[in-house]
Amino acid sequence: MTMGRYDRWLLLGTMLLTGLGALMIYSTTSVVTPVLAKKGVTEFFYFKRHLFTILIGLSFMFAASRMNMGFIKKISIPLLIVSFILMVLVFVPGIGASAGGAQRWIKLWPSTFQPSELVKLAMVIFLARYMSMPGFRTDNFLSFLKPVLVMVMFQIAILKQPDFGAAMSLAFLTFAMLFLSGVRLRYIGALICLSLPVVVKLAMQPYRLKRITSFINPWDNPQGSGFQLVQSFIALGSGGITGVGLGSSKQKLAYLPESHTDFIFSIIGEEFGFFGVTVVIALFLFLFIKGIAIAYRAKDQFVYYLATGLSLMIALQALINFAVATGMVPTKGLPLPFISYGGSSLLVNMVAVGILLNISRGEERSEMPGMNREILARRKARRTVYGTK
Repeated sequence: MTMGRYDRWLLLGTMLLTGLGALMIYSTTSVVTPVLAKKGVTEFFYFKRHLFTILIGLSFMFAASRMNMGFIKKISIPLLIVSFILMVLVFVPGIGASAGGAQRWIKLWPSTFQPSELVKLAMVIFLARYMSMPGFRTDNFLSFLKPVLVMVMFQIAILKQPDFGAAMSLAFLTFAMLFLSGVRLRYIGALICLSLPVVVKLAMQPYRLKRITSFINPWDNPQGSGFQLVQSFIALGSGGITGVGLGSSKQKLAYLPESHTDFIFSIIGEEFGFFGVTVVIALFLFLFIKGIAIAYRAKDQFVYYLATGLSLMIALQALINFAVATGMVPTKGLPLPFISYGGSSLLVNMVAVGILLNISRGEERSEMPGMNREILARRKARRTVYGTK
């Protein structure tokens, strides 16, 4: 990587995933059922909307790639406030939109927007700024507690929607970044232990408990609570090594629910087989490695945490989606980054990649006096060695 040039491999990996996503959106939505036909939906309906979102996402990515790192740092708090306001707006009649018993979206022409996706980006930027501040101490419980309280505030709003999966993914992301900053493990362990009764109580809600029991053995009720997971298994199993061919999926014919969103990975497995899903996983792994490599080369502490957090944000969501589709964790409503139909996730992840491309140019300037590569290396080392600043 040379000074002033974007990481072309990161951009190429993102474009490959986005292109595959557009292809799979068309494949999974080109067959129009009679019910959709009555609503005026054509074979290109979802595809055209997805292409429109990609164009907007590319413009956002370009804008983010040109932003000054100091500006991104300054907007961390305002972005958190805007994210929280949007989270509240989902409950306002006439502004919020509901689907499947959940109130997670706000109406935004020509589609809807899911604020919980923006919350993750806002939280990463906020944590990067907070953990790079001179007053942040890894050996101080109060320093650890402050960002956790911010996370809990957003989790309460997310759980009201309700969206248990988004709340848990936000917790994973927050704790992962705090862990990488070098906070003491006993702080994280103590908080997890204290939060277990709350998690158990939330999990005991009838519809969530049904998801957990069906996840353990979906074949107990293959026509009921285990239907979606069973159909996902059938899709992945039908693909074999090389798949049944592009556009030849049978599970997309109204058998597998959410085949173009949460379970699009299963359709990839059916149409492209083991080779196809291996390529997808490899591309996400490649993006994660490139992101961490960009973070490692950063000269500024804020930039290091920002690049690491953005890489984790994309990788964790992809990992959870893979785990859901393969029955490793209970079903959650998390789309596959860059591939699933859903403008909110695509736009936020495009912005994240844009910031990573920005950082990859290596032109950031440290705003903290005395900060150098030796000090930053010691900060990175706190992942395994914990001590005072």
